[in-house]
Amino acid sequence: MPKIRKQLSMYVPTYAAQDIEAVRKVVDPIQSSLIPAHITLCREDELPELSKLKDRLNKIPFKPLTLSFGKPEIFSGHGLLLNCIEGEYEFQRLREYVLDSKGIRNQKPHITLAHPRNPKSAGNLVSGTSQLPEIIEITFPTIYLIEQEMGEPWHVLERYELHSQAC
Repeated sequence: MPKIRKQLSMYVPTYAAQDIEAVRKVVDPIQSSLIPAHITLCREDELPELSKLKDRLNKIPFKPLTLSFGKPEIFSGHGLLLNCIEGEYEFQRLREYVLDSKGIRNQKPHITLAHPRNPKSAGNLVSGTSQLPEIIEITFPTIYLIEQEMGEPWHVLERYELHSQAC
């Protein structure tokens, strides 16, 4: 039986993705080929009742989420990520709404440039990220329900737009 993973992610919009994707292709071509630059809103272990989540997502009363990310940081050996430095409170509120609970784990939003589970590429160096600005502000207008089967590239199952009215 194939291993299928699902999660809710927010892809970096095209206007902000060019430099980030260029870096990802160098520092981790494998991860870059599997999934676009994104933040994970809800991981697979948080999505047991998708039908209830979909109802909430279809009525989502949140405006697009704006987050700022700092300089690339090393994690877990050769992993590289951009940690959120502003907007985390709004991210957590969105998670609480989607998961319909305040008793959820605290998940810090980040953009993975290189994933430590992939073999280290020759270009996997912090210096390979120098083209990125010191602070990157990104507005995420869409939540995607995505799926991955047996290590293949992720694909979009559904999309949910955040609207201009605030929650």
